[in-house]
Amino acid sequence: MPIESRKALGENGVWFADTFQQALTHSLEAMTMEQPKIQWTVVAAPDAPAEIGGGWSWWEQQLSASPETVLWVGLPEGDWQAIGKLALAAAGIDDATPDDCLGTWKEIASQSLSTTASAFGKRIGKEVTCGAGKDATSPSSLEACLELALELAGASHTVRFGWSRAIQLFLDPPPAPSPEPAPRAAAAAGSAAPVKNAIPAVENSRTLGLLLEVELPVSVSFGRAQLPLKDVLKLNSGSIVELNRAIAEPVEVIVNNCVIARGEVVVVEGNYGVRIKQIISKEERLRTLY
Repeated sequence: MPIESRKALGENGVWFADTFQQALTHSLEAMTMEQPKIQWTVVAAPDAPAEIGGGWSWWEQQLSASPETVLWVGLPEGDWQAIGKLALAAAGIDDATPDDCLGTWKEIASQSLSTTASAFGKRIGKEVTCGAGKDATSPSSLEACLELALELAGASHTVRFGWSRAIQLFLDPPPAPSPEPAPRAAAAAGSAAPVKNAIPAVENSRTLGLLLEVELPVSVSFGRAQLPLKDVLKLNSGSIVELNRAIAEPVEVIVNNCVIARGEVVVVEGNYGVRIKQIISKEERLRTLY
């Protein structure tokens, strides 16, 4: 039965709601240059045709935790148009079309969901990312639905956020059944077996213990370019320098002037980060010394 009260959400459900609220706050502030105020309440799932139609825009976001972990975000047409116009005006675009406004709102929603997914993964001890997202006529099989009252630049807006039962089960898993007592013979055999030290010997090394406190500079390279000095002297505000890396190529993680890994850029709680996709071999590290 869908959750329809704050108490029924439980501690982890309330945390999840607060996490999305904070992520949406940061995304709106970054895109509109305005400080929003948001309060959420639990509401009944929007399953009535009059409620899910009439210009409402719903975005359905799949998460990588399982095929059934899905999020939904929706708001009426008037609200996504106003928020989109405000964000585009902050970027210097005053003649925005409805499609521009809707696309801008989807970007804000996607950033918020990505941040929420990352925090959700840390909460359950499993890496979680946003998978394929799509427009939805209406959310289906909502386990919980929130209504967020949003105050932005002197105007009031309504946003709805919901999640599937699979997400709720990750947040509040059912208690595991008590293990059956092992037979006495098996217990005796187990007690007689020698206990192996699971800690690698290298972790007990006093020398390694000293080195673990050494700080190393870590940087991320999006690309490089070589320019004649005369072109460098022409650079000013607004100039564009073309790098030697395509937008889809992985970025390089550099430690102590040596490339050690490659990965993709992600947004983590409103900040940029890098998800490691490849660890560089020793031979290649020597070839990539800066």
